[in-house]
Amino acid sequence: VQLQASGGGLVQAGGSLRLSCAASGPIFSINGMGWYRQAPGKQRELVAGITSGGSTNYAESLKGRFTISRDNAKNTVYLQMNSLNPEDTAVYYCNAEMVVIVTGYSHMQYNYWGQGTLVTVSS
Repeated sequence: VQLQASGGGLVQAGGSLRLSCAASGPIFSINGMGWYRQAPGKQRELVAGITSGGSTNYAESLKGRFTISRDNAKNTVYLQMNSLNPEDTAVYYCNAEMVVIVTGYSHMQYNYWGQGTLVTVSS
């Protein structure tokens, strides 16, 4: 089971990016999914989260600029980032709580992290 993040890159201040993160493998179900970020020299912080039912929560400072969504049929979570500024420069990580099929009828819940995708916003 893995999470594969994509969509990062270099963008000018004021621009937009859309990150994607797809889960793959023997997945029974996916509960909460979310995005975190870690800027150079700083701790990893929550950006946004979304439940399997679509309820969302955001870091207070990012409300109105970032939007999280998910496609349950594709096991994918997205992060639309608008009006980016240099302070948004960070490695963005996706996270998911997944119930995976271990063997036969055996399921286990684990927390998974994607590999991170770098977002660089130039001034």
